[in-house]
Amino acid sequence: MSEAFDAVDVIAAKRDGRALETASIRWLVDAFTRGVVADEQMAAWAMAVLLNGMDRREIRDLTLAMIDSGERMSFAGLGKVTVDKHSTGGVGDKITLPLAPLVASFGVAVPQLSGRGLGHTGGTLDKLESILGWRADLSTEELRAQLAGVGAAICAAGADLAPADKRLYALRDTTGTVESIPLIASSIMSKKIAEGTASLVLDVKFGSGAFLPQQERAEELARTMVELGTDAGVATVALLTDMSVPLGLTAGNAIEVEESVEVLAGGGPADIRELTLALATEMLALAGLPDADVAAALDDGRAMDAWLGMIRAQGGDPEAPLPVARESHQVLADRDGVLADQDARGVGVAAWRLGAGRARQGDPVQHAAGVRLHAKPGDVVRAGQPIATLLTDDAARIPRALEALEGVHVIAPPGTAIPPRRLIAARIA
Repeated sequence: MSEAFDAVDVIAAKRDGRALETASIRWLVDAFTRGVVADEQMAAWAMAVLLNGMDRREIRDLTLAMIDSGERMSFAGLGKVTVDKHSTGGVGDKITLPLAPLVASFGVAVPQLSGRGLGHTGGTLDKLESILGWRADLSTEELRAQLAGVGAAICAAGADLAPADKRLYALRDTTGTVESIPLIASSIMSKKIAEGTASLVLDVKFGSGAFLPQQERAEELARTMVELGTDAGVATVALLTDMSVPLGLTAGNAIEVEESVEVLAGGGPADIRELTLALATEMLALAGLPDADVAAALDDGRAMDAWLGMIRAQGGDPEAPLPVARESHQVLADRDGVLADQDARGVGVAAWRLGAGRARQGDPVQHAAGVRLHAKPGDVVRAGQPIATLLTDDAARIPRALEALEGVHVIAPPGTAIPPRRLIAARIA
């Protein structure tokens, strides 16, 4: 069968900085999915996009083509409004865990299709698999039934959602093209739009613990994704949030579940609570409930009830003890003073080296491994006081984790005033 376009011509057009026509983009994605366009050709095209960019229409065309490479989910007939949230990932980012049941407690359906961690940022599914019996894989029928009942589901995305994106992402990961904003935006939004949610809130992170450290680049990504959602008829809002410092006091799997349950009980670290409430407010506003009292639902047990129902619906035992690490090591403050900084990336790398994360897709993780923090920037510390505890099942991992923590905790002289960080930098709609 003759092809409508030639891959070399499409690559050369983008290499030379020309805008690609809609038909050529749709053909390229389809031909790549069919195996007509070779991996090395698609890699060359991705590098051309990284270097020369794409305009709004091209990015929209690419996103829609990737959606059309697979199936679209639909929640029509569910009897509930659907709203989803996506985070670009960070250290200690367990927000999905308290957020999904909190929003569901207002009668809104939250189909939270999540992923696993890679490198220094944790994966939501890895965290939840710390819970005895919990399973990530739900059939479409199971997902719909759980949303109709409990209202929230956190589960793995099916292989049939935007399969072209899965293939392209694997190439980008090995060819130095991950940082391309058109490719990042179309990758995220093709899956989110294919999920069939009516509205979407994005948590786009910047800072040392984010994959786009520069705030300007993160803001460009947020605006691009909001435009893609809007163009596709999905009401979309983004919050730009600071990931310079870890979220909360834990980075790992089981220990992040433990901290999430504390938030659902009305406690927990102030930054986790702040971001959970902010995202829930945005989600419920898009769902038609702009005046919802989200703080009350977190404090009076409604969100906890939804959490218990969600975990049980997926086979988990929320009352079972969480895994506990066999080995631990305390990191002590070397002087009196005020904790001035706490680099998120270093904490994330330490947790990864302790076994909480994976270097390659498919590697196992240690559910009990991670870093428990005992102070946040602005706190007074004393020499010899524990400021972090390393947790692992394998003591041989501790020395390399300690290397990752070198320079992470910056202690200023006693009495130094540390200005508070602004967790939410901007709202983009």
